[in-house]
Amino acid sequence: MQELIDAAKAEGELVVYGSCEEDYLSAACAKFEQLYGIKTTFQRLSTGEVQAKIEEENGNPSADVWFGGTTDPYNVVAAEGLLDPYEAINASHITKDVYKHADNMWHGIYTGILGFMVNKDELDRMGLEAPQDWPDLLKPEYKGLIWLSNYNTAGTAKLVINTMIQKYGHDEGIQYLVDLDKNIEVYTKSGSGPSKNVGTGECTIGIGFLHDGITQILDNGYGNIELIIPSSGTSCEIGATAIFKGAKHPNAAKLWIEYALSPDCVNQADEVGSYQFLVLDNAEQPQAAYDFGLDPNNVMDYDFEDATKNIGTYVEEVMTALANAGANTGDTGRFQTE
Repeated sequence: MQELIDAAKAEGELVVYGSCEEDYLSAACAKFEQLYGIKTTFQRLSTGEVQAKIEEENGNPSADVWFGGTTDPYNVVAAEGLLDPYEAINASHITKDVYKHADNMWHGIYTGILGFMVNKDELDRMGLEAPQDWPDLLKPEYKGLIWLSNYNTAGTAKLVINTMIQKYGHDEGIQYLVDLDKNIEVYTKSGSGPSKNVGTGECTIGIGFLHDGITQILDNGYGNIELIIPSSGTSCEIGATAIFKGAKHPNAAKLWIEYALSPDCVNQADEVGSYQFLVLDNAEQPQAAYDFGLDPNNVMDYDFEDATKNIGTYVEEVMTALANAGANTGDTGRFQTE
């Protein structure tokens, strides 16, 4: 480790693309710079944006590492040869094999549960019950009340696609998303977008990660939000970190991975409103997530291999199916990209 620290310090700089929330990204980068004296700059982008950027740069990346965001897009760029493997020393603290790429292309740092966030006041005003399961979201009374993220830009939305296909089968899963589209008002660029608009009432029902809802309740004071775990089962994300192939500061990048897999980094999460479950055995779990009834083990078996192999095709199939059903998928006011 000391040799790695010295080599990283000699490089003197690190550039991070982050797909977690910006407060967590900023805190993580500031702490790394403080610990090691390495100038650390960052940019917050959705996982889909990072994927597109890294594919375009094709081995000559403008950043060194990726931090946060669900792993479906990580797996795509790993399969394309655009991530560098690194066998991290601190990976010994990862609690399950599924929380790490088999060839060390990425390492997990947290996990978050997919579900619904609803504005209780708005539902009461309209005389509506809160949805309790995925099929409930198709009820006609929810037309125009649901927000989801954009399948093209958000790893969260890609996880929704994979979850529906794995729950219902390929054709039925895509048909479910076509039917769901009839009730969706907005597809936000980022996976956390729906959660940020539930408390204000602009969005009545948001689909996303429940820890983002906790942030809105505890940190932004929206006590009108209720969190719902779908009764028939749901999936979870694995938030990860990885080194880009061709990183300009390879030793600083490796040191970042070691840092990201340590309490120095991950224990900052709940201090800045990120309440994901941590996947390291020496980290301090966020009590708030347990207080809201979340359980990282109460999720469906998720076929990561199928998700990795087919998500690009699945996104194209879903967008084509939506267009064929009459959705204007080119409407950037609804399918947001900014």
